[in-house]
Amino acid sequence: MTTAIPGAFHPSTRLYRFTILIFISLLVLGSYFAYDSIGALENTLMVELHLDRSTIGTLYAAYSIAAIFIVFFGGMLYDRLGPRKASLLFSLLVFVGAAVVAVAQGKWMLIFGRLIFGAGSESLIVVQSAIISRWFKGKEMAMAFGIALTLSRVGTMFAFNTEELIAAHFHSFRAALWAAALLCLFSVLCNLVFIAMDRHGERELSLPKAAAGDTIVFADIKKFTSSYWFVVLLCVTFYSAIFPFTALSTDMFHDKWGIASVHEMTGGFMTKVFFNFTHMFSTAPGITSITIAASMLFAPFAGGLVDRIGRRASLMVVGSLLMIPAHLLMGITRWNPIPMMAVLGVSFVLVPAAMWPSVPLVVEEKRVGTAFGLMTMIQNGGLALFPVLNGWLRDKTGTYTSTQVMFSGLGVVGLVFAFLLLRSDKRHGGVLEAGSSPRG
Repeated sequence: MTTAIPGAFHPSTRLYRFTILIFISLLVLGSYFAYDSIGALENTLMVELHLDRSTIGTLYAAYSIAAIFIVFFGGMLYDRLGPRKASLLFSLLVFVGAAVVAVAQGKWMLIFGRLIFGAGSESLIVVQSAIISRWFKGKEMAMAFGIALTLSRVGTMFAFNTEELIAAHFHSFRAALWAAALLCLFSVLCNLVFIAMDRHGERELSLPKAAAGDTIVFADIKKFTSSYWFVVLLCVTFYSAIFPFTALSTDMFHDKWGIASVHEMTGGFMTKVFFNFTHMFSTAPGITSITIAASMLFAPFAGGLVDRIGRRASLMVVGSLLMIPAHLLMGITRWNPIPMMAVLGVSFVLVPAAMWPSVPLVVEEKRVGTAFGLMTMIQNGGLALFPVLNGWLRDKTGTYTSTQVMFSGLGVVGLVFAFLLLRSDKRHGGVLEAGSSPRG
């Protein structure tokens, strides 16, 4: 009896794996777009809905507050529902939250929508990681995560470079918010394709159940070394100086430097979109997206570099150091902000590429889920606080100096933690500085 040869699109083939990876990546495309649609439309929302900057910051904080609480329940819910039902539930929450934001008439309804959105979005990101691990364990894992991150960040890039354009083209900021909600609905449809492909693959390959990932077990916490805690502290200071800044930086580039939110141009809508992308460094939202573009393009390569050379703690020192002058110069000078944003982009590539892979190296394998869950929770604590503080400082002072000094100060604190991590790593055998061992 002869054994049937699998077809070209059998679940065991590379083509099938990377096709399903596309749909796994698109699960969060809409949520990435909708997350930053608030920052991209910041000036318009403040005028149309009579909001101040601290309220814009609060909308980002609401997302992070929901994320803090979902860390405790998301993993348990995932374990109960499995990857397909959990991903669909969280995708629908993302869409509902974005739709509530699109129809909101005031501050509290906006906050309510962002809470729903944050609960679904952060959970969906955790589920996405678990699903990728399920399909790519032992097969192109690092490449798969890099591709997923790049495709996901396309949503952020489009948010900063099209939302104001959509609002201007349709003469309504709600059209731009509905564009975000509809892209979240597109992600739901992509989720349905993933579900069909995953069900078929599970039947054909007997796939193992994917682990929930970021589930916190409190008994594990006391086992963590100082190296882990310095990584966590660096994480919260670093991201608190990046995302709260990009959430409100469009307003700074428009107000301080007089950079337009969109280009004045003629032609059809798609012509304007293309023009906006090819000239994005001359619009305020486009300049904001420089750091995201750097991460999107270079994250996979940076990850490969870290795998080869190691030097994780050293790279975190370099990345933290670069952040300090980038923020400070934007606060105290009127120099062209593009070079500083490019430097910030380099920092945003180096630190995450070295930081996240460091966690499994400094904690025991059985405690990695707790380590990532706790790190995510603490990180979102910072992301809940600093957008509000950023907006409050701008409303109180009327300038951008104090906020940029604050972000630069976070860079200084992060640099201290990076040096302490380097010292701690030396005491614990230098695992973070070691590169991959040569193949025999």
